[in-house]
Amino acid sequence: MKYTYTIQLFAGLSERFGQAYLQLAAESPELMASELKALLAQQYPEHASAIAVSFLAANQAYAADHDAVSHEEELALLPPVSGGEDTELADVIVNEADGPYRISSLPLAPQQTEALVIVPEHGAALSFIGTTREWTAGQRTVLLEYEAYVPMALKSMRQIGDEIGERWPGARCAIAHRIGSVPVGEISVVISVSAPHRDACYEASRYAIERLKQIVPIWKKEIWEDGSEWKGHQQGPWNPLTGQE
Repeated sequence: MKYTYTIQLFAGLSERFGQAYLQLAAESPELMASELKALLAQQYPEHASAIAVSFLAANQAYAADHDAVSHEEELALLPPVSGGEDTELADVIVNEADGPYRISSLPLAPQQTEALVIVPEHGAALSFIGTTREWTAGQRTVLLEYEAYVPMALKSMRQIGDEIGERWPGARCAIAHRIGSVPVGEISVVISVSAPHRDACYEASRYAIERLKQIVPIWKKEIWEDGSEWKGHQQGPWNPLTGQE
């Protein structure tokens, strides 16, 4: 008997394969994540290198190589996330929110995110605002395109907030990220943090920014005057299962 695994694709992977998902037939109803990736590489040898650097997600959580995944689970193959290949975003307004965590195709208002963390018992609040930069290493960017695995991205944002609460007791965090087209000078992400004292607030804000780049499945495509490129993790091998120290 054969079991069919359906694997969603995002960003540069969906462009490489020319489709939004792959289907794989296997003799077992359950495989280790590394086995599933190896079978995909055998089936699509021309894309083996891209598959090798991508992570498998099962039910909107990253799966380690030794983790077992089932053909019945919601599976996705995720290329390195933007930490810095064309994708078409649906022509609809996306405004998904999970408490203080939000993903939207509409312009972001920093004050809305800040208002979620400012409370009377906290004496410090800090917001990081990321915008589209025009020039990078002598190359002119005309537009950024962002794509997200929305339900998993919201889960990952909530994970960051939980981690901050554990590391800096009492600290609060709210994150809003835009998807779709973000022109030069417009806001792509707002991360607001508050804490009783400023030292913890500074530390928690930096932590939130770095973790977002590491684990949240949002991808960035830089569009220049003469071409475009998906930008993934640029600080060595991408491993979203590695925690911050």
